Amino acid sequence: MSPSSQKILISCADDLAQERRNWLLHLRDQRRVAPKTIDAYERDTRQFLIHMTTYLGHPPALKDVSNLKPIDMRGFLASRRQNGAKARTLGRGLAGIRSLIRYLEKKGLASSAGLAATSAPRQPKTLPKALPASSAIRLTKAEEQLHETPWIAAREAAVLTLLYGCGLRIGEALALTPVDIARAEGNSLRVTGKGGVTRLVPVIPQVFEAIATYQKLCPYSLGSNQPLFRGARGGMLHAAIVQRAMRQMRSALGLPDSATPHALRHSFATHLLANGGDLRTIQELLGHASLSTTQIYTAIDTSRLLDIYEKAHPRA
Repeated sequence: MSPSSQKILISCADDLAQERRNWLLHLRDQRRVAPKTIDAYERDTRQFLIHMTTYLGHPPALKDVSNLKPIDMRGFLASRRQNGAKARTLGRGLAGIRSLIRYLEKKGLASSAGLAATSAPRQPKTLPKALPASSAIRLTKAEEQLHETPWIAAREAAVLTLLYGCGLRIGEALALTPVDIARAEGNSLRVTGKGGVTRLVPVIPQVFEAIATYQKLCPYSLGSNQPLFRGARGGMLHAAIVQRAMRQMRSALGLPDSATPHALRHSFATHLLANGGDLRTIQELLGHASLSTTQIYTAIDTSRLLDIYEKAHPRA
């Protein structure tokens, strides 16, 4: 639903309601914010205004949100938590309210100082779930692919082999061109990751073999600087197609819902670490800007070791 056509009754005075509509339109038309994010921000700020109505005893006007204090936000977050909202939802809600107040601040209608002093709820750390090596290898084999068209089966195998064999993000794999592969010369691949940062990733022979098989079978002309991986009609392959194929494969192979394309990247790092890989080297291979991001894999490996210990040690 577009911001200008909302029929939801907003619990606030007319002046604030109008500025809120302007803010949502600004997010859509000027900032080009994703529609789902705008929907979430609309919902979160609406819930905040309903809370403020109860808190103040009347629908809030611009003057009532012009100088919000940390205590105002803590009350809202506490009420949302009582209704079952988790840390991630609360953090997003705070982000939406901050965005609205900062928009008003730029127009001279509010101050964001109180919000700046409000800490977002601590987000729980979720460990990435790696696949067993045998399952990861099965997913990269062309004969395990479910598509009946040989070149598409080879394409999906090549993409998944890049994710597991090189630890690439799916976007990095789909951005590759034939010239990138040619320059690798059977040794290492130059990959552009987040923030435009380029890194060199060693490539095992199985990766080049999977790509070569795909290139041989692909019915489309693969120009040097054009996308290497193509959709069924010849356009650039989209991540959603690979994700859909993965969902179908995990169902056929009896794999858990955590078996996603990104799980192959996690598996790459976890299996390297389990077999003696150096954490700093794994950081460089994954393209992590900070070692702290890579250190999450030490927790995964420790969990695996504890599981083995508890199952195998006589005194466990």
